[in-house]
Amino acid sequence: MDSYEVNKDTVALIPKDGKTIVYEVDKSFVINNKPLKIMEESCEYFGSSLVGRQVGTSKLIGFTHKVPIIVEESFDLIFFPTLSPNNKDCSWISYSHILKPIKHENNTILELKNGKKIMVNVSSSIIDNQLYRSSRLKEVLVDRKIDKK
Repeated sequence: MDSYEVNKDTVALIPKDGKTIVYEVDKSFVINNKPLKIMEESCEYFGSSLVGRQVGTSKLIGFTHKVPIIVEESFDLIFFPTLSPNNKDCSWISYSHILKPIKHENNTILELKNGKKIMVNVSSSIIDNQLYRSSRLKEVLVDRKIDKK
C-alpha cells in the first residue's frame, strides 16, 4: 500500500527503512511511504496542509518547533512529532491514544489506552514535552468551542 490517511483509529506512524509501520487500535501494517508524507497527505485530505496546521498551532500555543497538529478537528485528531518532522527517524503519535509514557533506557514505551505498548526511539522527556504541548493545544481548542456556544 502506498497511501494512507490518519483517522480516529490511528495510534502511531513509525518510520522503518523508508517506509512506515502504521499502528491502529486493533492492527498494524506497513505503508510504502514515509511518516512525513502520510501526515502531509492526511492534512490535505482534510482540507489543509501540514505547514498550515503547524503555523496554526504555533499561533494558538506559542511553540514554533516540533509542534503538535490538529489533522482534523471534529474527531480531535491531534498528532505530535517525536523529532523534527523533517528528520527521517521522526514518528508521529496520536495524542488521544496515549495512556502514559514509560522510560526504558534511552527510549520510551508508550502504554496505550487499549492496553498495548509501542516503543519509540526518543527519551521520555521528549515524549513528556510533546504530551504537554498536545494537551495545551487541546485545551485551547476546547476553550474555543465552549466560547462559541
